[in-house]
Amino acid sequence: MKKLLTICLCLFMFCGCTATKESFDGKDRPSVNGRLQVVDGKLCDSKGDPVMLRGISGNGVSLSERYINENTFNDISHFFGANVFRMALYTWGVATVGYCTGGDKNKLKQQMLDSVEYAKKADMYVIMDWHILEDGDPNRYIDEAKAFFDEVSAACKDCNNVIYEICNEPNHVEWSDIKKYAEEIIPIIRNNDPKALIIVGTPNWSQDVDVAAADPLDYENIMYTLHFYSATHKQELRDKAKKAIDKGLPIFVTEYGITASSGDNPYDTVEAEVWIDFLEENGISYVMWNFSKAPEASAAIAGNCLKSEGFTLDDLSRSGKWLVETIEKRTQK
Repeated sequence: MKKLLTICLCLFMFCGCTATKESFDGKDRPSVNGRLQVVDGKLCDSKGDPVMLRGISGNGVSLSERYINENTFNDISHFFGANVFRMALYTWGVATVGYCTGGDKNKLKQQMLDSVEYAKKADMYVIMDWHILEDGDPNRYIDEAKAFFDEVSAACKDCNNVIYEICNEPNHVEWSDIKKYAEEIIPIIRNNDPKALIIVGTPNWSQDVDVAAADPLDYENIMYTLHFYSATHKQELRDKAKKAIDKGLPIFVTEYGITASSGDNPYDTVEAEVWIDFLEENGISYVMWNFSKAPEASAAIAGNCLKSEGFTLDDLSRSGKWLVETIEKRTQK
């Protein structure tokens, strides 16, 4: 069944195209479910019905330029079965990588905006991720964050497939510092897009969701990040997550892996299945790290693969094959 066209007018570009052919699973897609919202601690569609997003994250905009195009996004949607793709914009790093440390701001910003159009055409949601990592404290580059989120939220205020992740993995800072940052960024986005879905990082590399649950932000349509890597993070972190869930905290796993927290060996697919069961049982959406051929176990593309589209299982790493199989299994029930 063909999906109804949804026109999304953006200031910087034409992002009004929807998928023109059937998606892999037909579930929880922008053309059907529309703009997302939080209802009673759960991620829901425009009608208030619960949805599940299952997808993958890019490995930094500057490091993944070859994959930022319409055909690759179509593969991510239709071959991988993803209904969400995360655009990770590193804030800190060498000049060509870090948005706030010498990167080409205009180029990087346009690539983020282009991704909204490509995701829309592929009938996927897209997460605009302000990828705090080595910089630790999101307040370090808060002026740049304010300007970035003001511009992109103004450009995409009418797009129904955009999610804003305002700080990836805060570390070596207290929840109070993250809250202070969020309380300055959220109103900027909401001024342009009052209904925007916004995800906020939690302390300790987005693991301390229980801390956030004890003192949540006073805004609607807010979710909180939980990150895990199955070879490192076990039942103790799930217990922490369960405490937050029981308090009604809306959680979104915007990054996880079936490897160690370094992103490299070893793999632990047994523990990964335990994690996925936990997320599915609690209605928590999840996005795997990462769509690239980087020399690390978490990369989904095989190191010898030269393609940027037309992928087959033979082109994928162990992580990539596991992701395709997992999404298929979880969406065909």
